[in-house]
Amino acid sequence: MNHAYVLSAANTPFGRFPERSAMDLMASAANGAIAAAGVDRREIDGVLCGYATTFPHLMLGTLLSEKLGIDPHYAHGVQMGGATGAAMVMLAGELVRSGRCRRVLVVAGENRLTGQARDASIQTLAQVGDADMEVPNGVSVPAYYALMASSYMARTGTSGADLAAFAAKMRANAARHPDAHLRDPISVEDVLASKPIASPLRLLDCCPISDGGVAFIVSDAGPVKIAGTGQAHRHQHLSAMRDIMDTGASRAFGRALQDAAVKREEIDLLGVYDSFTITLSMLLEELGFAARGKAAERLRAGDFDSDGALPLNLHGGLLSFGHSGVAGGMAHIAEVWRQLTQQAGARQVSPRRCAAVHADGGVMSAHVSLILTAEGV
Repeated sequence: MNHAYVLSAANTPFGRFPERSAMDLMASAANGAIAAAGVDRREIDGVLCGYATTFPHLMLGTLLSEKLGIDPHYAHGVQMGGATGAAMVMLAGELVRSGRCRRVLVVAGENRLTGQARDASIQTLAQVGDADMEVPNGVSVPAYYALMASSYMARTGTSGADLAAFAAKMRANAARHPDAHLRDPISVEDVLASKPIASPLRLLDCCPISDGGVAFIVSDAGPVKIAGTGQAHRHQHLSAMRDIMDTGASRAFGRALQDAAVKREEIDLLGVYDSFTITLSMLLEELGFAARGKAAERLRAGDFDSDGALPLNLHGGLLSFGHSGVAGGMAHIAEVWRQLTQQAGARQVSPRRCAAVHADGGVMSAHVSLILTAEGV
């Protein structure tokens, strides 16, 4: 069986761009990835396209192929919430490894900030809740995460200040990225003083909504190998979560480690989904990169700094780089790719060999883990 690689990565700036449609953002990111890969678009034989809530077309993969002048052997749209981007990279890798395709365009983009009214966006995203038990009670996505956060914090001793430390760190990272949505520095005190959204989560515990796009070319050759992948799906709805200490993240990551034949101790770079500060804290602990209730302790010790043992979300994550739907989660992969290929500019850390990316969709529902390794950089 062949190996699969991420040949190139590209993104648009994230932020407020009222003049740009979802399709425009997708096309811009896709053209950037194609140009960076140095391939002719006639060589692209696969297209995977993430969904966009502002443009719910039934055949996005086919439509985007038409717009880009691509004639793929394989194309479709993918929907797995926040895990969609990582899942598309996983699927693209399988298509290449099987020999079905040689060059797969993976792309997502959405004008989620400017292309949808606030109330419509809240209603759309709230549908991740149970239609009978949760949605009728008016629960929003922040409220789902707040309920989970309350339970987790009570069980582990995690404090609001612990969560706030992650928001401040992500903002400091984003300040070094020219394409980040939010770049002004914030402190732990700023986070704790920000507007309550759904107790215990405050405004700066929540990611901003953004416009933006991200794309990759996955190929049978390239500088970053898709060494291992794994998924887990323990529940869909918060009310069906069986164990807050076993959401599925560790299962997906374990499968990815086994697939890559590497140990957790070999990981030296992280891209971890962070829709809320509680998301990041919980995932770091369930993935085994911190003991329960101790993620912030590792953060304060400098372990997740640029010069630490496990540099984390060096682009600023969803919490500050921005959340543009599927593309928001893909930005973690783009940053890891740039770090592994030593193309991160002012954000570049010392050479790294083996990165872990983890994404979740829904309310810690759909989990996808990727192990990416630098090859011949």
